Amino acid sequence: MTLYAAIERKVRASFARQGFMATLNAELVEVVQGRVTITAPITQAVSQQHGAGHAGLAFAIGDSAAGYAALTVIEGETDVMTAEMKINLLRPAIGAELRAEGKVIKAGRQLIVVQAEVFAGDKQVALMQGTMVRA
Repeated sequence: MTLYAAIERKVRASFARQGFMATLNAELVEVVQGRVTITAPITQAVSQQHGAGHAGLAFAIGDSAAGYAALTVIEGETDVMTAEMKINLLRPAIGAELRAEGKVIKAGRQLIVVQAEVFAGDKQVALMQGTMVRA
């Protein structure tokens, strides 16, 4: 097994253990080095009072996509956790599902700077930037 195949397997196994992602019916769509994509349906259970997807849904899948992107650049059994994350909500999340595309901006020895863009269809609804710490 190649190093990258082992890292992808680690990411997918970790995602499968996340109860919150299962609660949101989120799906890990793509895992490549330094990038991860997660989708989740916008249902009544995760909508806000105007019918759009709740910002909490956008934050949850964006944070996870960014965190798993960070995990793709770490070898071995080391894991990551969010140290801080900022979100800019750009427009209401109207559509059938949200798609979060997480990526690594810079990987340091202890801290990994990440970014996530969240989309409803082809419209960007949120931009996130944060720091992951090795755990």
